[in-house]
Amino acid sequence: QVQLVESGGGSVQSGGSLRLSCVGSGYTYSSYCMGWFRQAPGKEREGVADIDSDGSTSYADSVKGRFTISLGNAKNTLYLQMNNLKPEDTSMYYCALAPVSTVPRSQECEWYLLHETSRDWGQGTQVTVSS
Repeated sequence: QVQLVESGGGSVQSGGSLRLSCVGSGYTYSSYCMGWFRQAPGKEREGVADIDSDGSTSYADSVKGRFTISLGNAKNTLYLQMNNLKPEDTSMYYCALAPVSTVPRSQECEWYLLHETSRDWGQGTQVTVSS
């Protein structure tokens, strides 16, 4: 059974930094996508950043230049370094994982994370940025 456990959220002032972590277990995918999504109360879920098992990354325009997504050396830990945080970054942040059955993948990572049957999501970690 796949498990994804997020940590690292908290409360910071505008301009501050946080690093989110997501530790995954229970899977042995050779090709996969992992990513971070966020959802604030009353708002739609938003893709923040994603990365595939080869290290290719993608970012939402709203976080480019401020956030960095990366995989740990063991490839089962996903990170999101968030710098220059803004009040509009306040949200619940979720980690997601999906296998990629066709290599090279035919879709963007976000598609797999949202639509792949075997996708998994963590429980989320809250990030609050005050002005």
